[in-house]
Amino acid sequence: MVKGGHWLTHLEYDWESPVWRHWLEALGSMNTVVRYDDRGCGLSDRDVDDFSPEARLRDLEAVIEASKVTQPFVLFGMSGSGPISIRYAAKHPERVSQLVLYGTYALGVEARGDPAQVEEAKTLVSLIRVGWGKPNPAFRRVFSNLFLPDGTEEQATWYETLQDRTTSPENAARIRETNARADVADEAASLEVPTLVIHPRGDAVIPFEEGRRLAALIKGSRFVPLDSRNHVLQESEPAWQVFQRELQDFLGSRTVEPEPQLDGLSEREVDVLRLVAKGESNARIANELTLSERTVERHLSNIYTKLGLEGKAARAGAAALFSRSGG
Repeated sequence: MVKGGHWLTHLEYDWESPVWRHWLEALGSMNTVVRYDDRGCGLSDRDVDDFSPEARLRDLEAVIEASKVTQPFVLFGMSGSGPISIRYAAKHPERVSQLVLYGTYALGVEARGDPAQVEEAKTLVSLIRVGWGKPNPAFRRVFSNLFLPDGTEEQATWYETLQDRTTSPENAARIRETNARADVADEAASLEVPTLVIHPRGDAVIPFEEGRRLAALIKGSRFVPLDSRNHVLQESEPAWQVFQRELQDFLGSRTVEPEPQLDGLSEREVDVLRLVAKGESNARIANELTLSERTVERHLSNIYTKLGLEGKAARAGAAALFSRSGG
């Protein structure tokens, strides 16, 4: 499965996140998942001039090429990555075995022609440019209330922190402006790949009717409404279980049995890695295991070496392997 890049993700921090981690674990239990941060976001280059659909399509193509995916794969387009995923599937139909579109659209807000929606979108862009990254939590809370209206305080706070971590105010504004102009209705109507369209009924970010419209455009697609107000489904809500079941049925997959990955680690290294996988900091791990932080760092260095991991994403990769191993 290749998951298209969209804003408010971070390849490294998402593994620590109460908002995103269950998504990564669920998708990874069904398939090997290739994911990347959208341009201007997360671990991608922040100094970006071009946010056009053509540039973002080239990014997706480049990630797939670099990943050396040779067989047809599942393409997962969520939220703002939906239109780019549709473009890719239309351009490369031989590469995509199945297309999954969650909480997304064929027409951006400007292409829908609703003056009220257009004005709301422009207001949000102005709020981003004025308040993104500022100490005043009122600006950040606007977006957590939209994306996670039924989220917990912990989830809302983490989502607001991610805003600062993942991109700059100008990049965030330009991404939303680009998404607002999206129009892939023709490409969607040309698709012949098996497609599953899923959309929360109470989604305040992308209206439910846009999901229904998208499904109507794609010949033979299956449309699944979810009883949720959250744009990003959370693990505690019943809709999350429905989402997983529908996705597994569509893919014809079963949960993959975890492969042993940790045989070479010592008992203490496994203890450290278990806490890393829970999102604990080195200081918290040291306190929990009655170790010094330097000892924790040494254990982590040994873990990364044994697992063949290096670079900035080593910690997230180790946590992912631990989760998949069933540890």
